[in-house]
Amino acid sequence: MKQTKFLKTAEVDKKWILIDAEGVVVGRLATFIAMRLRGKHRPDYTPHIDCGDNVVVINAEKVVFTGKKRNDKVYYWHTGYPGGLKERTADKILDGRFPERVLKKAVQRMLPKESPLARQQLSNLKIYAGSEHKHEAQKPEVIDFKSMSSKNTKEN
Repeated sequence: MKQTKFLKTAEVDKKWILIDAEGVVVGRLATFIAMRLRGKHRPDYTPHIDCGDNVVVINAEKVVFTGKKRNDKVYYWHTGYPGGLKERTADKILDGRFPERVLKKAVQRMLPKESPLARQQLSNLKIYAGSEHKHEAQKPEVIDFKSMSSKNTKEN
């Protein structure tokens, strides 16, 4: 009888990948990134080990939503005080000071909920609003996510 081989933390070989998010649909990109962060694309995937890749995303301010989600999608948070429920639309966040938070929240909500492993996997995600990033030394492999499927970009 053959035993299942589980990875150990020291055996994990992490790669660096670079994705250009310009003109890409948010949800489709977030699912791809979440799969890479978890390591589910690997044949030796181990659920309790951080075996995913390090992902660098550039041009996060230029992501798109399908339909009317850019104006209608609302992000909520609570300040902790009575009556402190706040809300902001995706349009205001993308046009604001930290547009990369839209993509980060989408990926974070696709990872396991509130666990140390999810926090570790999310720390392997680096998102930049512009086209510059500081990870050239890691020699990230460029993945052309836009050309993988015609549905990955929004047709006007």
